[in-house]
Amino acid sequence: MPQNRKSLGTLMIVEDEAMVALVLQNELQDAGYKILDLTDRQDEALRVAEAERPNLALVNIGLTGGDDGIELSERLKAMGIPVLLISGRASRARSAKTVAIGSMPKPYHASEMVVAVAYLLSRLSGYLTLPRPDQLEVFDDEGFNMATNS
Repeated sequence: MPQNRKSLGTLMIVEDEAMVALVLQNELQDAGYKILDLTDRQDEALRVAEAERPNLALVNIGLTGGDDGIELSERLKAMGIPVLLISGRASRARSAKTVAIGSMPKPYHASEMVVAVAYLLSRLSGYLTLPRPDQLEVFDDEGFNMATNS
């Protein structure tokens, strides 16, 4: 992101597939978001989240070393950090809707994730002006009542 452009928000990506994470990071940075260090482990993600307080965490359900993205999402929610779950199994993501504000099914194109992130952040800010992307499943409104981490 060019130095003179203000960030649209700070995001954390927790993904066990390195190439997927890198493509997503590049696409989101190009769109104007600040991306924290990529991680594929729960303990590292929690350290980063505590120190940096991202506006939104994109969390894959299956993580490296048997770490569980749903458990991580519970802990992030307790910290006041909204979570978008990423999963190849929509039913598993839906079962975790109490700990996330939505889910994005795999496979997805990185540009679709950019649109989903923009939608969720605008909704979190209370200034929803964007249509909901078709592939994004938004869970109940409870998560949108959390204070944003601007």
